[in-house]
Amino acid sequence: MNTQTVNTLLAAIADVGQDAKRGGYSRPVYSNAEITLREWFIAEASRRGLEVCTDANGIIWAWWDMPGSAKDEASRRGALVTGSHLDSVPGGGAFDGPLGVASALAAYDLLAEREAAGTLVRHRALALTVFPEEEGSRFGVACLGSRLLTGAIDPAKALNLRDAQGNTFAEVARANGLDPARMGRDEVELGRIGDFIELHVEQGKGLNSEEYTDHAGRGPAIAVGDTILGHGRWRLSFSGQGNHAGTTLMTDRSDPMIAASQSIVAVRQIAAAQDNARATVGRVEPVPGGTNVIASRVDLWLDVRHPDDAVTAMLVEKIHGQAQKFAAFEGCTVNLTEESLSATVHFDAALTRSLSGSVRRLVPDAPLLPTGAGHDAGVLAAAVPSGMLYVRNPSGISHSPEEYVEDDDAAAGVLALADALEDLL
Repeated sequence: MNTQTVNTLLAAIADVGQDAKRGGYSRPVYSNAEITLREWFIAEASRRGLEVCTDANGIIWAWWDMPGSAKDEASRRGALVTGSHLDSVPGGGAFDGPLGVASALAAYDLLAEREAAGTLVRHRALALTVFPEEEGSRFGVACLGSRLLTGAIDPAKALNLRDAQGNTFAEVARANGLDPARMGRDEVELGRIGDFIELHVEQGKGLNSEEYTDHAGRGPAIAVGDTILGHGRWRLSFSGQGNHAGTTLMTDRSDPMIAASQSIVAVRQIAAAQDNARATVGRVEPVPGGTNVIASRVDLWLDVRHPDDAVTAMLVEKIHGQAQKFAAFEGCTVNLTEESLSATVHFDAALTRSLSGSVRRLVPDAPLLPTGAGHDAGVLAAAVPSGMLYVRNPSGISHSPEEYVEDDDAAAGVLALADALEDLL
């Protein structure tokens, strides 16, 4: 067996999807870059002798079946599953998603060696997975693949989502070999997941916070996921009167850009006044978008997160109320549309205890860690027992080229994942 380390696997894809304009990586779902990564995963899994298939929702499964099994639904039902995603935000880091996929492959290598040596006796199958459109950077809904699988999104809504070029998700899915009519909740695939574990780069400073760092200022390499903050995405569409920038007096304008700009400032003020709240406007699109044109419409996308779902709803209501006031003052209107919403997730207690026991044999001070970042594991948690492992990010920065994982920490993550999987197998 040609065992590869996680760092070697990541190095093999380091050139895929590099963004010369933004820095970092831009790998939207079903782009050339993301397709290249999907092909890379399939090749790596196939080379290991795993049986690879892509389901109706575009999720890739690589199966390590039980010896002598029929490789049918019965033998795969209740399997242990691990994996992550390969798509990225625009200008994202190298580890968000791919670290979990590469770690799954490297952990499989260790487990296969242990089984060959007779130290591992498995009692169920293992599958490695890749979920599509986790970031929502192309079609606007995060964790779209896992939402479709679990029925957390209406397939009709998903299929009618459009990217920036106006392509529907149905059109893009069909162009990539999927049948839109078969997309949606899949009871067969869900029945195959007995437990799901996702390893991911930590997307904050939790492991490097003062609470966990040693005298040298270094935190533990690994943490076990505890909860995911409730969060959602909304679109605020401000409508006014498009007009000529040179001939329209300032007093004669109904400019939605002004109302949108004031609302963005209000987002920060409202979130800052609420403990543990996070609210972000990361994308603004004026229509038609000309330098010498007063916009007729301005769309902005709002991300709001808080541990208490009622507080999240209250924050969005406050932001919408302020936006309505700013719009009315400018002679404009504003419409609020919910694009996605996920309640606060508490990972399965028994699985979390198992993960903690496994990881702490390797990293005795590995903490339980909440996160404000959404993940496929958080979506799957409503349907199957799910848990997460986080690998230390010394920069504390994510969704940015500055996202980072040290080689030794990445290797520790693989060992921790392999040990956790072995205990559950």
